[in-house]
Amino acid sequence: MTKLSLKGTWNEVAGKLKQKYADLTDDDLLFAEGKEDELLGRLQQRLGKSKEEIRSEIEGV
Repeated sequence: MTKLSLKGTWNEVAGKLKQKYADLTDDDLLFAEGKEDELLGRLQQRLGKSKEEIRSEIEGV
């Protein structure tokens, strides 16, 4: 499992995720460096997908 490499592009990624999943809120998409697992867990709970599915989707944006 690799770390998410989103440091510079997170706002763009978050915007695309909100377009794709309208029920996501800004709170769901709070990203702090070093808190990747927390973010993935929050998204996993909201979207009903596995962490690997979510990681793959984020990295593909």
